[in-house]
Amino acid sequence: MKLNMKLLPPLALVGALALVPVTASSFAAADTTNYQELEKFMSVYERVKANYVEPVDDHTLIKGAIDGMLSALDPHSSYAEASDFDQLKATTDGNYGGLGLSVSIEDGAVKVITPTEDTPAWRAGIKAGDYITHINGELVYGLNLDEAVSKMRGEPGTSIKLTIVRPGRDKPFDVSMNRERIELRPVKWEIKDRVGYININTFTGNVADQTKAALIGIDKATGGHPIGYVVDLRSNPGGLLDQAVDVADDFLDSGEIVSQRGRTKDDIERYYARPGDMAHGLPVIVLTDAGTASASEIVAGALQDHRRALIMGETSFGKGSVQTVVQTGPQAALRLTTARYYTPSGRSVQAGGIDPDVVVPQVSDPDYKDRRIVREADLRRHLLAQAKVEDKLLEADDGPDPRFTAKPEELEKKGIKDFQLYYALNTIKRLAAPVSIASATPAKKSR
Repeated sequence: MKLNMKLLPPLALVGALALVPVTASSFAAADTTNYQELEKFMSVYERVKANYVEPVDDHTLIKGAIDGMLSALDPHSSYAEASDFDQLKATTDGNYGGLGLSVSIEDGAVKVITPTEDTPAWRAGIKAGDYITHINGELVYGLNLDEAVSKMRGEPGTSIKLTIVRPGRDKPFDVSMNRERIELRPVKWEIKDRVGYININTFTGNVADQTKAALIGIDKATGGHPIGYVVDLRSNPGGLLDQAVDVADDFLDSGEIVSQRGRTKDDIERYYARPGDMAHGLPVIVLTDAGTASASEIVAGALQDHRRALIMGETSFGKGSVQTVVQTGPQAALRLTTARYYTPSGRSVQAGGIDPDVVVPQVSDPDYKDRRIVREADLRRHLLAQAKVEDKLLEADDGPDPRFTAKPEELEKKGIKDFQLYYALNTIKRLAAPVSIASATPAKKSR
């Protein structure tokens, strides 16, 4: 999401609709249609104002008209004011009280896009593709997105019960948890057998700096000799465009990272990598799944197109649009889709997503075969969309491929709780093996 917190003067309510510039061109045939449409709106407005069964104020009517106008565009454009504005700002800042869920609305139903790691929803076992039908016993069907999110957020420590419908399960089930202050820890890292593991779970305002710190920390922890990196972007719903560009830049030495293109042919903005690969050219694997969206897909797409990383896991969400947030008043903001973004090779991931180079289903999840996955292409009114490694390098034997044959219960007995990560770590070791054989002493690496 691209931020533009430029302060614009608040719109006068009904009067704003009448402030159509009166020029010679206003009476041209093309403008006549616009005027007729405004007349149609004003006719409905006046009829509702005069005859609705209960008195209704101007603000309610205009706010409803704005919401309706934006909902006719795409699932990501919206208007927020008062408490909704505070929630929008808190989500962008990465600090709010709630459950840690990214959700969408389709046909009146609340669908889970992804839970954020280390949040109440994630620990309670809520998964992408779940439907939330009730909150504290109250039916939520028919609510708009802001209303549904508002009911799930609240004071830290307060309890909440969600009723979940999960495709593949015969009956709905209840999940109880306590709300928490969601202070996202966007970047976590550790060393796993000399492999640097970096988990990025969102793209808020300081992710790029934290990713750089993680790479430096891995260098120090391994004495300057890691054998490769696994960058985990699973269940990362995205965030700020500039942070995604900077994170991708950490692994690239040159070239385009992403371009964003608006409604006209000349409305193109390109972002490029600066010299200096902080990963020293070592093997990199990026893990993706259906919850990998937006800014996360920018990173994955750039590293894939430059053949800098192997994308592993499942096809990403497919949100290839850019939202600009414009503050329209002291407590109001418009979030509007203003562009599509494209990977360096010119691919639009909108409604298609980033396909992994190596498909690795999460076979350690007992529900992975039956659970329905929700992606951008499943959302109503979604925008339309305008390096390969041979398996023999990844599998050292001729037996059945564990990516598709492993059983959850068998993996649990072996202590493997996250098969995708387990597979990625083993792959990095295989890719690094030729380097280790060629020289027992790691070559000097330049920054």
